[in-house]
Amino acid sequence: MRSAASDSSNFETKVTHMVRHYLSVTDFTPTETLALLQRAHTLKAAWHAQQQEFPLRGQTLALVFEKPSLRTRVAFEAGMTQLGGHGSYLSANDIDMGGRESVADVAHNLSRWVQAIAARVFKHQTVEQLARFATVPVINALSDLEHPCQALADMLTLYEHCPALHTATLAYVGDGNNVCHSLMLIGALLGVQMRVACPPDYRPHPDVVEQAQRLAVVHGQQISITAVPEEAVAGADAVYTDVWASMGQEHEAARRRPVFAAYQVNQPLLSYARPDALVMHCLPAHRGEEITAEVIDGPQSVVFEQAENRLHVQKALILTLLELAAGSQSSR
Repeated sequence: MRSAASDSSNFETKVTHMVRHYLSVTDFTPTETLALLQRAHTLKAAWHAQQQEFPLRGQTLALVFEKPSLRTRVAFEAGMTQLGGHGSYLSANDIDMGGRESVADVAHNLSRWVQAIAARVFKHQTVEQLARFATVPVINALSDLEHPCQALADMLTLYEHCPALHTATLAYVGDGNNVCHSLMLIGALLGVQMRVACPPDYRPHPDVVEQAQRLAVVHGQQISITAVPEEAVAGADAVYTDVWASMGQEHEAARRRPVFAAYQVNQPLLSYARPDALVMHCLPAHRGEEITAEVIDGPQSVVFEQAENRLHVQKALILTLLELAAGSQSSR
């Protein structure tokens, strides 16, 4: 008789091979990523023209959120509604993953009830565990390592203003955090020249930098890391920043302010970029800290386009993953 442990191992192997997840921007190839952006652009046009279809009738996306959210939650819930489906929000009070119930058991349960899972978590290992045990697609809605849905929205915004992405230069100024990681990786995938300016002690993770640099070389581009903001911004097509202390790092905010003061995106810094350079921020923003009100509320700012584009890329991502899952099931 085969042991239960053996059966479980075989089950996990089957799940790994059958289901496509989106935990990192590198989970899609450059061709798949560009196709997803084009699909999001089409969905956006249809939404503005009020020409919607409802392909997800009767389907549910579980929103497992250890962290609160505005853009991520509303974009997923509204997106599912617009596609004819439903988003079921589960906060940390509803599911204490790893506490009241193991991550594996949460994944097994949700897989019996819903068609996909979007997880916003503190630790990237948590979303990896969910994907390991889930039999439905899992989307990383934010972890400490990456924020892939945000990076997709950012690239859609850049694509709408500069369709030849391989000619674009994006400068990121500030903390080398999860948003920075995903931007470097997706930029490398799509051939965008990435320049990152961070204080020396707050640079992106070396492993992510190495991975992004390898990808950039393959696609004929480069990624530069500097401590000098003006160097990164010089001649850039877009200038991007984020808060200096991310969610969960609020206790570090006072200590970080003097370190990051020279990295504020303001009019003098923006003057080093192209005259028509886009100003980007993933929000929420702290006006007067990482960016001035004059810049974020100025004519070059596309921050609310980025926010809207979360809706469209997340719809495109859900549809694509569910179609891949259906194709995998039909080929069994």
